[in-house]
Amino acid sequence: MSLRKQATSGIVWTFAQQFGNQFIGFIVSLILARILMPEEFGLIGMIAVFVAIGKTLLNSGLTQSLIRSSDLDQDDFSTVFYFNFAASLLIYGLIYFSAPFIADFYGQQILINLIRVYCLTFIISGFTAVQGARLTKIMDFKTLAIISIPSNIIGGIVGIGMAYYGFGVWSLVWSGLSSAFINSIQLWIYSKWSPSLTFSMVKFKHHFNFGYKLTLSELLNSVFQNIYIIVIGRFFSAGQVGLYTRAQTMKQLPVTNISNALNKVTYPLFASIKDDDVRLKRVYKQLMKMVIFVIAPTLVYLAVLAEPLFRFLFTEKWLPAVPYFQILCVTGILYPIHAYNLNILNVKGRSDLFLKLEVVKKVIIVITILFTINYGIIALLYGEVFTSIIAFIVNTYYSGKFIKYSAWEQVLDVLPAILLAALTGSIVFLLDYYLLYGQIDVVRLCFGAFFGILSYLSIAFLLKYSSLDDIIHMVSKKK
Repeated sequence: MSLRKQATSGIVWTFAQQFGNQFIGFIVSLILARILMPEEFGLIGMIAVFVAIGKTLLNSGLTQSLIRSSDLDQDDFSTVFYFNFAASLLIYGLIYFSAPFIADFYGQQILINLIRVYCLTFIISGFTAVQGARLTKIMDFKTLAIISIPSNIIGGIVGIGMAYYGFGVWSLVWSGLSSAFINSIQLWIYSKWSPSLTFSMVKFKHHFNFGYKLTLSELLNSVFQNIYIIVIGRFFSAGQVGLYTRAQTMKQLPVTNISNALNKVTYPLFASIKDDDVRLKRVYKQLMKMVIFVIAPTLVYLAVLAEPLFRFLFTEKWLPAVPYFQILCVTGILYPIHAYNLNILNVKGRSDLFLKLEVVKKVIIVITILFTINYGIIALLYGEVFTSIIAFIVNTYYSGKFIKYSAWEQVLDVLPAILLAALTGSIVFLLDYYLLYGQIDVVRLCFGAFFGILSYLSIAFLLKYSSLDDIIHMVSKKK
């Protein structure tokens, strides 16, 4: 199979996996949000940083090294497997004994047992990271989709059933654990690989030299992706944490579906052409413009129609999350650009620069939080928008040099789609405010989305926007 066909197939199956999982997760979350209270979601939000660490282990730097490296043998995979599993046990042990201190930090003693149970996903992640990396390396995204979707269905059923019978926050815990456990079993079965009783120090040093800096970067990133939840949980109530996590989850829904699906495919794709800078820049530019073309209007329309959307989906009790969501949508538009720029550094083998940039960005985030924390949650969120813009400049500095694609060039390439989304979003706002306000929520949502999409695609077609042609071409090639 040619690289183009392999990439196209990977995108299709990864989108199927992402959309399938997100659809299942959204339905499950929707049902749970109607049964449970924001405070119960807030408790889970408080330990989100520790769950994120477990997910980081699943995609740790050493597994990324396996994906980008050539001429691998059984010793490579076995060595990384044993290291990942040992590391997951160690980190779980540290968090297990740290649970009382974490609970004291938040002032929520129930967190002790929640953390100790929920963070068993660390071990599950470490036990299956290599199997997932092997399937990703050969771009077998079909198998990954077949594995993940049933796992999330089973986890969702467990969570809904427990919530219905009054288990409260524990329904969220066991939903996540059930999903991770079923996913782990299937990865062992479908990957058709098991480790041999070998551990090569030579192989370990090779992968560790690349991977430890990337792992540190990703762990640091996992902490700081949840830094606002940590701050809100420490200085505000569990209910406000729940509102923030609901807004963040809703914002991430389109972002995760589209950008993460492409990011999963683009990393091995970029790695296969890492020595051809001209081709790498061309592919990168095309993919980035396509994903912004889709994400920008999606987030703009969701922000404009946030009030009827939240009331229709989650009921009145979640309406205080609307302003949080609208502000966070701005950061969602920039997210794909961050991810793709960092992928360039990874495929070029510059995990040292990756770590350096992550440290710089985290210092900026801490400074911004210190300046905004005394002015409330809304000020914190505007600070998050500010740091996202600064992070874009930081992320593009080195990657722009490697493939001669500066931050300014990238802005000029994606700005037309963002401006078009803003223009059509204004049309949707005026339509909703002057013609649809007072109608039932489903009418406001349907008419607003229809006219927004129609106007966006019509103007893009008239202006002959290249990303629209690329998407049409990609879809038509699959038929």
